[in-house]
Amino acid sequence: MISHQQRTPQSSLRGLVIYLFIAMALLYILYSNVLLSNNDQKESAPDIPNLSTKIETTVPFNDSSKKIEKSVVLQEKRQDRRVDLDQPLPNYQRYDTELKHIAFGIAASSKLWNIRKQYIKAWWRPKETRGVVWVDRKVATNRYEGLPEIRVSDDTSKFKYTNKQGSRSALRISRIVSETLKLGLKDIRWFVMGDDDTVFIADNVVRVLSKYDHTQFYYVGSASESHIQNIFFSYAMAFGGGGFAISYPLAQELAKMQDRCIQRYPALYGSDDRMQACMAELGVPLTRELGFHQYDVYGELLGLLGAHPVTPFVSLHHLDVVEPIFPGMTRPSAISHLLEAAKEDSASLMQQSICYDSNRFWSITVAWGYVVQIMRGVMSPRELEMPTRTFLNWYKRADYTAYAFNTRPVERHPCQKPFVFYMSKIKYDRARKQTIGVYYRRKIRSRPCRWKMASPEKIDAVVILKKRDDLRWKKSPRRDCCKVLPSDKNNTMVLWVGNCSEGEISELQIKQGSS
Repeated sequence: MISHQQRTPQSSLRGLVIYLFIAMALLYILYSNVLLSNNDQKESAPDIPNLSTKIETTVPFNDSSKKIEKSVVLQEKRQDRRVDLDQPLPNYQRYDTELKHIAFGIAASSKLWNIRKQYIKAWWRPKETRGVVWVDRKVATNRYEGLPEIRVSDDTSKFKYTNKQGSRSALRISRIVSETLKLGLKDIRWFVMGDDDTVFIADNVVRVLSKYDHTQFYYVGSASESHIQNIFFSYAMAFGGGGFAISYPLAQELAKMQDRCIQRYPALYGSDDRMQACMAELGVPLTRELGFHQYDVYGELLGLLGAHPVTPFVSLHHLDVVEPIFPGMTRPSAISHLLEAAKEDSASLMQQSICYDSNRFWSITVAWGYVVQIMRGVMSPRELEMPTRTFLNWYKRADYTAYAFNTRPVERHPCQKPFVFYMSKIKYDRARKQTIGVYYRRKIRSRPCRWKMASPEKIDAVVILKKRDDLRWKKSPRRDCCKVLPSDKNNTMVLWVGNCSEGEISELQIKQGSS
């Protein structure tokens, strides 16, 4: 019993020493880890002074300290911005495509050259536009005609062609982009292909292609107006007559594989479906731009052109098939007449506007630079923006289901027929900084109307006032607005066309007090 009491203090002291030793060892380990972690942070973190900490330790926290802190932050942002400007990101591009960056490849036939070269003359701008006309054999040339360079396509007899309904010329035409690339033209970003009976609005080609990064793979164009044509060929194909564009790097890739690709598709009909077959092998889809117009139709284009979609008017094809777009003119002269309007405001060419004459209850639709149509009664914008079927399908059937878009029938009732005013002249008024267009009514016989309302037949001319907006296609697409202005002459209507103001829409505004 005595010996147990003597051992107890010694054992407790020994345990206390052990606990102290263990605690000191743990503290030493923790302290070493903290030192190591601090050293790692110092080595990995950049040596940047913490300006906000310095401000907080040297200046009392008040309004002045907030201002100082904000000024420091702004200064840091400015410095960062300077660094970004001095060192731009790689591959950064401004898509500032100009006409000089585009090479046109025009497919032409020697048999039709004397007729169709007139279309090319109308839109080609010597010393501004660049490109080549590719023919199947030599044609007579005149250096003063204002035409592009003319070259004979390479021989394609080595390629197979088994389509019984088509022509072997499709083989050489399909290689025009590759052959134009091989010419080595400098500073080219895009290749645009079209036929010799295709008219391009050059400035609108530039506007459309400027939306896209020319350093990437792009295949830009549009399908046919004919639903059946799109089924026979492909909705994924850019129809060549309406024209299509290929970016430079895509043209380079195409040139590497196109001959092998052509050999794989001997049964295809044309050049544009061979092009699309090669694009499918390259994995590049069609980028749709509705301003490229194949116009696989017959008859009058009034219905289509008078209700153009809200997009730049880029091209017009099949001029030998459709009627002249201005009655009483030859086809080439009608195109030249249209391009006179394009010189004054190409961005607005064919753009539709819709307004109403509230006093006489008329519906008015304008295709700027082309035509004005006035109708008795009130038709909704939803109806007026649909093309009227003044044309026949490519297979010459009056079948409204054969189109790849909505249409409306031509009015048969004599009171509902539109009064059509074609553009006569457009000039620029420098003093008022606006264009003044004069449109005269096409006078044709029609059955009398018995409606007891004012008749547009008393109007002989329409004058349109409009200010140019070269930046309209850099903004979100919107149809222009239209207003009826007072006129001193009973036989003349005056319209204003331009950007819509806030809250402005196309509607019939009935004045208070009118019945």
